[in-house]
Amino acid sequence: MSERANIKDVAARAGVAVKTVSRVLNGHPYVSTETRTRVEDAMRALDFRPSVAARILSGGKSNQIALIYDNHSPYYMFQIQTGCWDFCRANHIRLLAQPVDVADPDVGEQVRGLVTETHVDGIILSSPVTDCDPVLRALEALDVPFVRISPGTNHALTSSVFMDDAQAADDMTTHLINAGHRRIGFIKGHHNHMASDDRLFGYRRALDRAGLPYDPVLVCDGEFDFDSGVRGGRMLLDLPQRPSAIFASNDDMAAGVLAVAHDRGMVVPAQLSVAGFDDTTLARTVWPPLTTIHQPMIELARTATEILIAGGDISHRRLPHTLIERASVAPPDRTFS
Repeated sequence: MSERANIKDVAARAGVAVKTVSRVLNGHPYVSTETRTRVEDAMRALDFRPSVAARILSGGKSNQIALIYDNHSPYYMFQIQTGCWDFCRANHIRLLAQPVDVADPDVGEQVRGLVTETHVDGIILSSPVTDCDPVLRALEALDVPFVRISPGTNHALTSSVFMDDAQAADDMTTHLINAGHRRIGFIKGHHNHMASDDRLFGYRRALDRAGLPYDPVLVCDGEFDFDSGVRGGRMLLDLPQRPSAIFASNDDMAAGVLAVAHDRGMVVPAQLSVAGFDDTTLARTVWPPLTTIHQPMIELARTATEILIAGGDISHRRLPHTLIERASVAPPDRTFS
């Protein structure tokens, strides 16, 4: 088996100095397009893959960033990872995805170890890690740049990308009210996500504006997963005066509500309207397809990655949401009352 090509081999094949190859690897601006192309062609021909360790020892960047997350919805995280990966792939940057448990007392040290062992150039934090104090303290102490997706606290700390969760929940609740629903159940998200409180606030604000009373009996705690949606659906549908619509704080929990309704032989949406939040692929695969809030997850992640790689001053970008109407919401059918 032939030996692995090194930087000297690349320089010889491209007809340039070793220092020039190093400049190309580190993205140095003062390299002509023609020279850069020759070096890149030589690297491809030789299947040259620069050592991260060697690059760091020479004072260069690792060309690696990490996404750190703790989320109960695999559909949500798939889209977040896709957004980060799309930008990284287009810019020849390696993405490391690291799950953590924000409830673990050692989570700060775990993140510290990740950074010191991999020498990543920056970090993207996804909710709820965005507001995990031990993680934030560890990253500040390491002086490593990081960008947060949908932070709920201390917005001035770092650059961030987000959407207006409260307004989105207000829009969906208003949509249900406009469809004729007056008794609307709500399943709250996981308690360690700041967005959970924002969405509850939006739900309550829409009720108040419509002159409808807030009834805490109609609100259930959830955990952003299917099973908690099932539990919430059962609790709400077991009420003596059950709701005609249930708004779940994400699509996974809305799918759980649908499962309960189907199990009880209920006709959706005639007997029960169900709404979700996120617009993951799950929203289009359940039956009936979910009316939901489109959270631009891929765009949020891609924008966060772009901000991290670009560097510069702290910036904050709010991306728009969209209410997606499908087949799970309709005016209440009084014939089933």
